[in-house]
Amino acid sequence: MLNRVAVLSDIHGVLPALEAVLAEPDVRAAERIVLTGDIAAGPQPTEVLDLLMSLGDRVGWIAGNADRELLEHRRHTPDSAPTPDPLTPWAADRLRPDHLDLLASLPRTLTLPVRGLGTVLFCHATPRDDEEVVLVDSRLDRWQEVFTGLDDDIRTVVCGHTHMPFVRLAHGRLVVNPGSVGMPYGRPGAHWALLGPGTDLRHTPYDLEAAVRRLTRISTYPDAAAWADYYLHARATDADALAAFGPRDGRTNTP
Repeated sequence: MLNRVAVLSDIHGVLPALEAVLAEPDVRAAERIVLTGDIAAGPQPTEVLDLLMSLGDRVGWIAGNADRELLEHRRHTPDSAPTPDPLTPWAADRLRPDHLDLLASLPRTLTLPVRGLGTVLFCHATPRDDEEVVLVDSRLDRWQEVFTGLDDDIRTVVCGHTHMPFVRLAHGRLVVNPGSVGMPYGRPGAHWALLGPGTDLRHTPYDLEAAVRRLTRISTYPDAAAWADYYLHARATDADALAAFGPRDGRTNTP
C-alpha cells in the first residue's frame, strides 16, 4: 500500500514546468510518480523523456493519445491518421530509438493500491480509450458508460487528457483529473495531484516569462515562441476548453 503518489499528466514536452513540479517537496517525498500520458509531444520532447527516465523505477508510465501519435508517425503505423498539429511530426522526428522503445512499451492503464483510496486505476482519457472525453460536468450516464467493465474494487479513477483539474464522484467512484503540467487551460502554472490518504489538487507557479524565453532559445521547433506564449500563459480559458470538449462527451443541447 502506497502512502503518497504524485500524479503528473499532460506534460507535453515542457521541461521548465516539469522541473518546477519535480522540485516540489511533496513530489520529491512521494513513493511513486505516475505519469498519465501525453508526456513528450511538445517543444522539448527528448529533454523531458531523458529527465523522467533518469528517475528510474519510481516512475509509473502510462501512454496517452499524443504519445501513441508520436510513435505512429515515426513507425508509419498503417492505420495511423495524419495529425493536423505540426508539432507532432516535429517532436516525433527528434526521438531516439530508446525513446521510441519506451513509448511502445507503455501500458494504457496502471493500477496501484493507495492508502485511503484503495485500488486506484490510472489512465489517460478513460479506462477504455485514450481519446474519449469526460468532464467535470459530464452526465452520470456518460460516466457509467466509460466505467463499463471496471472491477468493483476500483473505487478511484485518475485520468488526464482534458488539461483541466477536477475531483468529483460518479456512481460511487471518485474521479480525479490532475490537470496539465505543461499545457494548462484556464490558469497558468503547472497542475498536478497528490494522492493518499485523500486527493489534493496542486498548482505550482513558475517563472513563465523565463520559461518562454528558454523554450524559444533552446527548442528548434519553428513556432516555439508562439507556442510557448500561448500554452504556458494558458490563453485558452477553461470556458473555451469546456466549449470545445463538451460536444465530444456525447452531450446534446436538449435536456
